[in-house]
Amino acid sequence: MDPAQEQHLAWLARSFGRTDYAPLTSTDLAALSEAGSYVEKYPGTHLFKEGGDSEAAYVIRTGDVELFRTRRNGRLVVGRVGSGAVIGDIALLRGQPYISSARAVSPVEAFRLDRAKLLPVLFEHPRIAIRWLVAGLDQLESTQRRVLRLMRGTVKEQVAEMMLDEADRYGDLHLSQASLAGLLGVSRQSVNRALSELRDDGAVETGYRVISCADEAALAAAAGH
Repeated sequence: MDPAQEQHLAWLARSFGRTDYAPLTSTDLAALSEAGSYVEKYPGTHLFKEGGDSEAAYVIRTGDVELFRTRRNGRLVVGRVGSGAVIGDIALLRGQPYISSARAVSPVEAFRLDRAKLLPVLFEHPRIAIRWLVAGLDQLESTQRRVLRLMRGTVKEQVAEMMLDEADRYGDLHLSQASLAGLLGVSRQSVNRALSELRDDGAVETGYRVISCADEAALAAAAGH
């Protein structure tokens, strides 16, 4: 096996839950690898669209993907994911249409797992199925914890909490104020006021479609930690 293939298989193993839980064998990884292929998406192009047939799930290798739903008054952003995220798998496993759209917001490389190839692999390789289940439960638990935290506190505390949870490794949250308001279920004016207060506190800096952490300790204090 060449080094590139070894690196690819190691990355796949890390992408599906804890590596210490039901370790995948070389046979498992080879079967999973054969169920898909790499695709590249340019900014603005879709990996899948809301209401479309769930033909594949995607593991994001590089880049950022915005998940949104279409409403009469525009798009409602429901999330943003990056490297290591698995998307489209819930709809695929349920055999239901995608409930949201996934659009690349930067150059994206992803591993596309075809439904027709993936399902037999899950039936024949229980370790992969268990790891996939654990990874999905981890994501669900993380989402529940975030929802519980965001249900309490002021809009300022919610924005600070979102920054601490969702900012990338550089401390940047790449969302417009309108998208952030949609995620929090509050008005754009409320988000604007909260960001203004956080700027006055020295906790954040704002730019076009990006909010940057200027002082993590001040941000944590604003979130009530």
